[in-house]
Amino acid sequence: MKSKPIIRQFGLITLLLLIILVDLSAQCPMCKMAAESNLESGGSAGAGLNKGILFMLSMPYLIVASLAFVWFKNRNREEDEFLQDVEELLQEQ
Repeated sequence: MKSKPIIRQFGLITLLLLIILVDLSAQCPMCKMAAESNLESGGSAGAGLNKGILFMLSMPYLIVASLAFVWFKNRNREEDEFLQDVEELLQEQ
């Protein structure tokens, strides 16, 4: 039963990091230079560049989190079915 406090701590740390790092600059120097030069010349190509990079960065984490959630739910279901089978066998005897 030690996994629940660990999961809660991990979730709390993740939530705090998301709140603190909202305005994190996620641009590499080349992208930043290209976006700044585009904005200085009157273009608007660099306006959403930072959000696009953060969006692409978040996708692998969301996929892994979704797979972990599905695995966790199925693992609990299999354990419940096993316990039900054992209880049925004990009641038959």
